[in-house]
Amino acid sequence: MRGSDGHISNEFLAGIVAAVEAADGDRLAEIAEPIHEADLADILEALKGQQRRLFVQLLGSRFDFRSLTEVDDKVREEILDLLPTEAVVEGVRDLDTDDAVYILEDLDEGEQRQILDRMPEAERAPLQRSLEFPEESAGRRMQSEFIAVPPFWTVGQTIDYMRDSDDLPSEFYEIFIVDPAFRPIGTVTLNHLLRSKRPVPMEKIMDREIYTVRASEDQEVVARTFERYDLVSSAVIDDSERLVGVITVDNIIDVIEEEADEDIRLLGGVGDEEISDSVLSTTRSRFVWLLVNLGTAILASWVISLYDGSISQMVALAVLMPIVASMGGNAGTQTMTVAVRALATRDLARFNVRRVITRETIVGFLNGCMFAVIMGVVAAFWFANVQLGGVLAVAMVLNMLAAGVFGILIPLGLHRMKLDPAVASGPFVTTVTDVVGFFVFLGLGAWWFGLS
Repeated sequence: MRGSDGHISNEFLAGIVAAVEAADGDRLAEIAEPIHEADLADILEALKGQQRRLFVQLLGSRFDFRSLTEVDDKVREEILDLLPTEAVVEGVRDLDTDDAVYILEDLDEGEQRQILDRMPEAERAPLQRSLEFPEESAGRRMQSEFIAVPPFWTVGQTIDYMRDSDDLPSEFYEIFIVDPAFRPIGTVTLNHLLRSKRPVPMEKIMDREIYTVRASEDQEVVARTFERYDLVSSAVIDDSERLVGVITVDNIIDVIEEEADEDIRLLGGVGDEEISDSVLSTTRSRFVWLLVNLGTAILASWVISLYDGSISQMVALAVLMPIVASMGGNAGTQTMTVAVRALATRDLARFNVRRVITRETIVGFLNGCMFAVIMGVVAAFWFANVQLGGVLAVAMVLNMLAAGVFGILIPLGLHRMKLDPAVASGPFVTTVTDVVGFFVFLGLGAWWFGLS
């Protein structure tokens, strides 16, 4: 099914397309039903608009709704708009609550209400409760299906309960032990349960060191908790510390991927852009970022215009000044990237911020000195002017020093002001290195050579 590059093979996709164009629903189901939902999502994204619609229509009730948690937002919205409400209701009912909420949360309130109102109360209540929590919170990511038993139950009672119950989660790793107020007081892993004798009370084998997260807590913070303590699952509690759900490691992997993807896109100025977006929406989303960068470019050009007379008298300044700005910009971007990542992973805090600032300042200065020697010699031989090489060397040191300082201080400042440093650091750092580079090199050159 997949080629050597890990993508859906052209031959397999051609078979899907042939079944779709022939309107052969049985053949399509025969091909598609055994496919994992992640692979099915890749097929949905590979199909063109009309083919995608026919694909979903031909499968009908056999369409795997789990695949909608793996596709781009735009593709998911398109498919949900295509399906009748009853089909969406039935599809959502077959999902775990975390997957169902993931699909429903992007719909507007009216569409959510239409779907939820047609579900039985027992299935509707946990979905409504999860949707009431803030976006990108633990409450939106949690499964409402979990196993919780009192501490006085025995191992045998717990096993019999799990055998007889029809409401078990599809996958689980541990059993929660709760007090009379339904607050979690411990956990028992499945392997520990199965190795214990039936008469043993659960409180005798439970692990009292339990990690919990609040339902209102940001999903990125929860992901860091999983990473820090090597968790497989964690209890989710409400403001009254009652157990309301469970988050598992498969949810956290998705969160880590989403957050990393978001930071990369924000650094590049493409926001929440998806690969399936249209030309118009992509152009519109990128325009604002490019407009901001245009403003910073105009500022750098204005600095250059202050020395247009000097440049006209000594063309070598015009030839060399992009080198100073470029090296400063690259050095600043390196420092900024390290800072933004450290802030995102909570590795940069009060106890080490001064040391990191000092380190980046020294790194900028040392790199500036090394490249100053290289470019000073190059410029001296290039233009047969040792003094010009010296001016370039001094400017290189100062600009790369500024790159190290501002590359760390700008993300820290934005973070302190509660702004996302991944969004705004790039233009500010680039502007500073361009302005400092041009101002120092051209100003120093004009002063040293007595240019007007």
